[in-house]
Amino acid sequence: MMKLQMVIDDLTQFTEVVLDKLPSIFIGIIIFVTCFWLSKPIANLITKPLTKTTSNRLIQRVIHRTMSLLIILLGLYILLSLVGLTQFAVALLSGTGVIGLIVGFAFKDIAENFLSSLLLSIQRPFKLGDIIEVAGYLGVVKKMTSRATTLVDFNGDHIQLPNATIYKNAIRNLTANPNIRASFDIGIGYDTDFDCAQSLVENIMNQHPAILEEPAPQVLVNSLGSSTCNLRVYFWVNSEINSQLKVSSVLMKKVVEIFLEENITMPDDARERIILSTNVEEQSSKQQNTSPPNMASNTSDKMTNNATNKFDDYSDDDISSDHNDIREQAAKARDPEEGENILSH
Repeated sequence: MMKLQMVIDDLTQFTEVVLDKLPSIFIGIIIFVTCFWLSKPIANLITKPLTKTTSNRLIQRVIHRTMSLLIILLGLYILLSLVGLTQFAVALLSGTGVIGLIVGFAFKDIAENFLSSLLLSIQRPFKLGDIIEVAGYLGVVKKMTSRATTLVDFNGDHIQLPNATIYKNAIRNLTANPNIRASFDIGIGYDTDFDCAQSLVENIMNQHPAILEEPAPQVLVNSLGSSTCNLRVYFWVNSEINSQLKVSSVLMKKVVEIFLEENITMPDDARERIILSTNVEEQSSKQQNTSPPNMASNTSDKMTNNATNKFDDYSDDDISSDHNDIREQAAKARDPEEGENILSH
């Protein structure tokens, strides 16, 4: 009976406290509901000036949600304080910070990717449609969410890279400067007039409409092999208009054609050249030694003129860039994951 009486007394005391605090509880609930209801409009009002300073949607959304949460927590604190649970309110808010730290450590990768997406959207090293290479992956930027960035590579495949991986690695943006340098090697025999061979290749490149005049193309001796002197051909193209791979293919075909026509040797390392000393070769050598001194220069001029006249028309060669094709494929592909795109064109 005594225990029952104690319970009744406690209930009576609790009822008196509740009735005494009822106006405060009612006011606190009204304040909390009002704060909850007004959290978004107030956050919009606070973050509105931010839209004039930055157009980054991710930053605006993060600040907006942070302001909304702070307003809701303020309403909850006022409610608990009016009820008389001030210490509990302080403990709750402190616990919220502790919980935040615990969650932050537990979801370290998620938080890291989110922070990386925030920094990438601020620094903007690339935008939608740019062709970038990062962590060994090359493709067109299709989408960036708060977790990952999606690339469409030149095979049409989707590649999802965590934003933290992108932020930590070097980013190569091929679209920032459309002019790109390409090169290829070709080996010629040691019995060839090097200057003449270089002039032939330079004339071919000067005739090609896709090769930029500035920076000027170059033909340089790159290395000396066992049976060839290896030339490296450098040239610049606008990658948004022309494909460097297609231009290289066309140039290599033209160079081989003119070298074969002008009897410029391109020996293979796997082949052996056996020279037999005969009277005919000796006579031929004597005739070459007794030829006029300007014959070599005349031959060189003739070869150069042939190269200039031979490749005046490049209209049949397909040298168009593949960048727009890849962008079209990326636009037609479905979104690989849910989430709002935080990048703009």
